[in-house]
This record gives sequence, structure tokens and C-alpha cells, in this order.
Amino acid sequence: MKRMPFEQPTDHYDEKVFSIDEQLCALLKQRKEISNNDPGFPPHKNISNWAKRFGLYEDLLNSVFGTLRNDEEFRPRVEPKDFRRHLPILKSVDKGEYLYTVTFIRQYQNASVVHLNIDWDSTKESPYDGHQHNFFELFLGEQYDCRWDTGSGSTGQFVYSFIVSPPLPDDISGLDLVFREYSVPFGDKPTGLEISMHL
Repeated sequence: MKRMPFEQPTDHYDEKVFSIDEQLCALLKQRKEISNNDPGFPPHKNISNWAKRFGLYEDLLNSVFGTLRNDEEFRPRVEPKDFRRHLPILKSVDKGEYLYTVTFIRQYQNASVVHLNIDWDSTKESPYDGHQHNFFELFLGEQYDCRWDTGSGSTGQFVYSFIVSPPLPDDISGLDLVFREYSVPFGDKPTGLEISMHL
């Protein structure tokens, strides 16, 4: 998903806190290194105790640690530029009531875009029934950065788009697309569903 460009909320900065802010940055780096960049989230009792001990709001601490947990989401992202071609794929996997399909891959100079289509029989659904959608992540190996970009759908169908960088080769034979489902975003709480497509 595209992030809005950051705009500094105020021109005011109290220089007296500069050394403290610098220490915060050093502590954040140390925290990443010690946890191997996978710190999890502090238990509620810790948050509550720290809020009381340091005179802070629990919701502020929840927000800070929630943001720190998703550190990778703030990494600079590649936006596809200079469209080159479509690579036809047309691979499907049938799992239970759902059909998972990748019909093509869009090739750009600096990235590739993969669309995962999910279809199901919606004839028994009421127009007022909300269909529960989970989240998917795409895995192509260590050499590729894959990120969820957009998702949209209607009755009986949903489409997820993923941006892959560097771009995939035009000859994708032998490549495995692995989609893993999660009940919440950012790779937490896997459902156990994995869709693999060998190209």
C-alpha cells in the first residue's frame, strides 16, 4: 500500500531534548540488533507497569510498540515505473470453496506486479453478507522483496496485488509463487493456508 509522503507537523523543536532523541535512536538500533529485528509486542502488564512508573499513557506506549513491531513496513519501497510487458501465467489452485489464480505478471523496468485472484461461489450469499477476507503475503525467496500493495473485490471475487523488486526475469520457468494467508496484516497470525504455484 502506498504511504502518504511525510510532512513535518511543526517547525518547533526544543534543542534541549536533542541528546535524548539521539539516545532514543541508539536504543532503537540496539533493540533491533538484540531481537534480530523481531521484538514481538510487550505483554499488557508490562505496558501498564511502564505507564504508571514513567507517568505515560498506556495508549501512547501501545502505539509506540505497535509501530516498532512493524519496522519493516517503513523501509523505502519501490514503485513500479516504465511498463515493459505482460507475462502470461494462467495457473490455478483449487482449495475447498476457493479458486486461487494468477493470470499474468506485469513487468516494469524496476519491479514486477503479481495479482492473486480469489474466486468463490457467491450464489448463496446475500448482498448484505460481508465476506471475511484475510491477508496474504507473497514469498519468492531471499533475493526478492515482495510487498502487498492493494486489494479489492466484489461478490464472489477478490484480487490482491504484490510489488516484487528487483523485477522477475522474463523467463520465469521454474519459479515458485508461494502465497501465505494471515488473519491480520504484517505477517502475524498465520491461518495455515499456503498456496503454491510452480511456473
